[in-house]
Amino acid sequence: MLLQYHNRNKIEAGCDEAGRGCLAGPVVAGAVILPLDLKNDLLNDSKTLSEKKRYYLRDVILKESISWGLGIVSNEEIDEINILNASFLAMHRAIDELKRKPNSLLIDGNRFNKYNKVEHHCIVKGDGKFLSIAAASIIAKTYRDDIMKALHKDYPIYDWLNNKGYPTKKHRLSIQKNGVTEHHRISFRLIKETD
Repeated sequence: MLLQYHNRNKIEAGCDEAGRGCLAGPVVAGAVILPLDLKNDLLNDSKTLSEKKRYYLRDVILKESISWGLGIVSNEEIDEINILNASFLAMHRAIDELKRKPNSLLIDGNRFNKYNKVEHHCIVKGDGKFLSIAAASIIAKTYRDDIMKALHKDYPIYDWLNNKGYPTKKHRLSIQKNGVTEHHRISFRLIKETD
């Protein structure tokens, strides 16, 4: 089971993002403050869970969390400020949405831009170590998937229903054949260069 907290005397928010490696769509972050006594054996890194379990757990998180927030940074903003800064911005926007203000942030990964004067701890693979980061990863992943499923209806040829904007072979071939949409990240290498 994952750890319930880093410091039980702090109001901790776990933060994570989804969609960094995608060729299309936004990067989306979640921030979640969980009760100290929350126990859930299913709650884990979103990448290790089936889609059905992720959506089930999202409902649990929305119901059981003290507070949760969602941050979205568009593909245009990603192209403007780069994906690393966009990921930090998405997390900042998610933290902004929290109704209860944390005094400690648990960040998935090894880098972060300080949020106001709140202390933060970068934890590599934190979504597999702390419940609050795992919860944030599920919020980010499921809401981003919802966005890509909705965009798929207008652009079915890119197969976003299945690839969610990630660089699959089919997605790259569709870009090569049909060009880009207003949802693609122009600053990314959209077509693999061949020798």
